Amino acid sequence: MRVGCPREIKNHEYRVGLTPGSVREYVAHGHEVLVETGAGAGIGADDNAYRAAGATIAKTAADVFAKSDMIVKVKEPQPDEWVQLRDGQILYTYLHLAPDPEQTKGLLASGVTAIAYETVTDDRGGLPLLAPMSEVAGRLSIQAGATALQKANGGRGVLLGGVPGVLPGKVTVLGGGVVGLHTARMAVGLGADVTIIDRSIPRLRQLDDIFGGRVHTRYSTVEALEEECFSADIVVGAVLIPGAAAPKLVSREMLSGMKKGSVLVDVAIDQGGCFETSYATTHAVPTYEVDGVIHYCVANMPGAVPVTSAHALNNATLHYGLQLADKGLKALIDDPHLRNGLNVHKGKITNRAVAEALGYELVEPKAVLAA
Repeated sequence: MRVGCPREIKNHEYRVGLTPGSVREYVAHGHEVLVETGAGAGIGADDNAYRAAGATIAKTAADVFAKSDMIVKVKEPQPDEWVQLRDGQILYTYLHLAPDPEQTKGLLASGVTAIAYETVTDDRGGLPLLAPMSEVAGRLSIQAGATALQKANGGRGVLLGGVPGVLPGKVTVLGGGVVGLHTARMAVGLGADVTIIDRSIPRLRQLDDIFGGRVHTRYSTVEALEEECFSADIVVGAVLIPGAAAPKLVSREMLSGMKKGSVLVDVAIDQGGCFETSYATTHAVPTYEVDGVIHYCVANMPGAVPVTSAHALNNATLHYGLQLADKGLKALIDDPHLRNGLNVHKGKITNRAVAEALGYELVEPKAVLAA
């Protein structure tokens, strides 16, 4: 199979779908790899590094899309990219379709087979291709929130760790999954007063054990959300419903009860955001203010640390990518966890959460693959 890796074109996206190390693995499996010139610049991998790994360098993205059987990316295809996709081609990348009807229409019209990293599963019910970026985003959320909290950036002017004689800042984390866990770890490490809110009692017990009482845990109710958000300096939205739009946990009305200059960090923004007042921002202009509350809603947070995040992502995606390259669509038939990643196939929606969010008829993956 010919595997293609174009350069990412989303605003301030420096990650790359294939590192030179991943290219070597595909080549070792007998596949051709076509990489757009400059694709690895953001992680310090020049064209010569890719050539040494066995890749052919393409002059343009158009060459990559036109000549490849499978496209491996990081972020969802942009309008200039989805029009270059075609019937019979495999797209393997993050998609986040539920809050993105225009991208969905573009992929359906192309006839491409689109596999979303964020809905591939594992034996434990986890999301192994989303997890590494959730880890990165969770850790970054505190760096971003702490920076936005500085007075010169519009924030309250609170140091999260405090100093002797002065109380630390308060961080509220909505969601105790992978993002929430890593958010809390960073916040605790800085010395902040941290509360995690979640709807799963077993998960709250687990988090209490992990942190040994160094964080507060609360069951998610309207009262708990209001009390914790109103007292917080930073609120991190870390909720996830796999494949679906994120629930809106903080309403516009609730902002009036929050401290002026406090910060909302919406890590769920790729799935539409979990704050009513959220809209996607970029690393170029990461924040905005609503009713005195600073919002940080960058849709590709891990793109800020591409060396770390690109290698972490490739570590997770390589196994399934090689299955697709080795077997083609048969890989989806053979592996139910990889099949869960199938969101679009030949003009049909094959993911239930996406179909329900956007009002499409669901076609079961097994049925569409067997056709």
